Amino acid sequence: MTSPAGTPDERIKELYALIRHHDYQYYVLDDPEISDAEYDALYRELQDLEQRHPELADPQSPTKRVGGVPLPAFLPFVHNLPMQSLDNGFTREEWHGFVVRTKRLLAGEPFAFWVDPKLDGLAVEVVYEQGRLVRAGTRGDGSVGEDVSVNMRTVRNLPLVLRTSSPHMPEYLEVRGEVIIAHADFAALNAAQEQSGAKIFANPRNAAAGSVRQLDPRITAKRPLRFYAYGIGQVRWPENRRAWLTQEGIMRGLAELGFAVPELSRLCWTPEDVENHYRQVAEARAALGYDIDGVVAKINDLAQQISLGSTAKAPRWALAWKFAATQGVTRLNDIQIQVGRTGVLTPVAVLEPVSLAGVTVSRATLHNEDEIRAKDLRIHDHVVVQRAGDVIPEVVRPLVERRTGAEQIFAFPDYCPSCGGPTMRLPGEAAWRCQNLSCPAQLKEGLMYFTSKAGLDVEGLGRKWVETLVDKGLVLSPADIFALRRQDLLGLERMGPKLAENIVAAIARVKDNTDLTRFIRALGIRHVGAQTARVLAEHFPDLDALAQAESEELQRLPDIGPEVAASIRGFFTTPDNQNLLKRFKAIGLWPAQSSPMANPDGKASPLAGKRVLFTGILPSLSRAGAGQLVEAAGGIVAGSVSKKVDYVVAGEDPGSKLAKAQELGLAVLSPEEFIGMIKQCREEP
Repeated sequence: MTSPAGTPDERIKELYALIRHHDYQYYVLDDPEISDAEYDALYRELQDLEQRHPELADPQSPTKRVGGVPLPAFLPFVHNLPMQSLDNGFTREEWHGFVVRTKRLLAGEPFAFWVDPKLDGLAVEVVYEQGRLVRAGTRGDGSVGEDVSVNMRTVRNLPLVLRTSSPHMPEYLEVRGEVIIAHADFAALNAAQEQSGAKIFANPRNAAAGSVRQLDPRITAKRPLRFYAYGIGQVRWPENRRAWLTQEGIMRGLAELGFAVPELSRLCWTPEDVENHYRQVAEARAALGYDIDGVVAKINDLAQQISLGSTAKAPRWALAWKFAATQGVTRLNDIQIQVGRTGVLTPVAVLEPVSLAGVTVSRATLHNEDEIRAKDLRIHDHVVVQRAGDVIPEVVRPLVERRTGAEQIFAFPDYCPSCGGPTMRLPGEAAWRCQNLSCPAQLKEGLMYFTSKAGLDVEGLGRKWVETLVDKGLVLSPADIFALRRQDLLGLERMGPKLAENIVAAIARVKDNTDLTRFIRALGIRHVGAQTARVLAEHFPDLDALAQAESEELQRLPDIGPEVAASIRGFFTTPDNQNLLKRFKAIGLWPAQSSPMANPDGKASPLAGKRVLFTGILPSLSRAGAGQLVEAAGGIVAGSVSKKVDYVVAGEDPGSKLAKAQELGLAVLSPEEFIGMIKQCREEP
């Protein structure tokens, strides 16, 4: 029913449009059209109308930005597409290396770059359905973050409703960006914190991250947060609407939809253009008004991005080229040894605290004995320190000219500082290792990895509780975790009944729901990360089969060479590990390989084990969605044309890949034929 002109319903809608327009002018364009007093008058009028007519209020109203009651905890936020980190480069040579690799992988295709500043804040994904903000989550481990939907609604420059004047309006849109606090706002925030006797923030990044992750959204609403979009996740378009084809198109499209995007972003046609732009951004860095720590260069063509693909950690089509680090001088007070989960002894510099780019640095890894000798570092030296990439503390060199003779040469210990056991340095390795398999430090670090997000992700069982469980003798092996009972935990200091119940329940969920890939990764086999674990889980039906695999069979798998194969064999032939696996099997923690789709007569899917390459524009689905269909059917998505590819799916404007595929005599499918194969996989008897 349409309300007549002049009714409260009409006026509320008019105020929505006016306030959103002025929010966009002020928070995104920094070009206000009305005074603060005029804006406040519009806002108060809307509040008054909504209070008098609550039946007309919209959840996306500008007045709903201010948060409600505190949350007990954040819920998990699952990313539809992995929200990966980026590979870093710090030198011109590393940039050239990225360009050379890209040329090789694209087989001579020309390519351009979209380059924008790398903002130093908190990475967040915001989700819109039919143009309205519905969810938001932090990056977390790239697969699962924290649901901060309520808090992100309070960020004033983040549109609650997308600008409908844009010709690019997806039905479903995931936008990725960075939440930051500008320098001026940070100074004002810390002044207010100091005046009220509250905590002073070390730097804008910490302040932004802490503000987004407040359980009380009313606190978040008071913080001067800003959201800058830098990319997208999953997108669904209406019928007959053409998708974005380039990174430039994405960024211009997001700006049209009402998002703030980083300044100093541009299209660069050559690697030399990128180098020039890197220097220009570095020179303009101080005047931007917010923290950046480099530039991000992305291959502009989205089809080429898909062709290049990703490693387990980062996309191959992007590089974060970091600025030179901020340096300072301090004293090296001591060198201490830490023992990791694989028994590696790592020397750590204990420094006189020094402030670098707003962060106090008091410790830095020295990596290994060779590093200490090569840099000629001595205890009590004055040293130059920096934060590599403005993140990781690093000791650069000693100031030899300031030595007094009181400095001490560090002798690397030949015993483990944790258990007192012998250490050994193997030929060809830089690391010293503790040889005691029962070493408490190794046990703790190994258990922390096993239960962490990189391992089985046992919610609530963090570092503090793992250390306590080991110290109390309750857990001496990863398998002991699954024997823990509520009454065992209640005897621990600061462990309440509710927390004990939650941890026991989380352990039970992990036992029942862990898949083979995650389980292999959690075992902590040396050189076996997420990507290798996935390859092994796709090839072997369970750990029994993997344990029987010989080195030659392992080396026939993608990305597994002699060193990785030897590490896998070594793990499964070690008696202690064999006993551990028997315990896992006895308690029912023994995941099996996920089965691919079957067709009606029970035979494997026609795509099972097949390599499928996509090229060109697919009219009815995204490239990522098509890849997910292939993997669900038991197939493998290929990144480049080769004789190993079984099918090439060619959409509109397929480019040079189709010609190369035809030269190799590969089977070429139309998008319709591909969809037909998927339907065949999904048909029920």
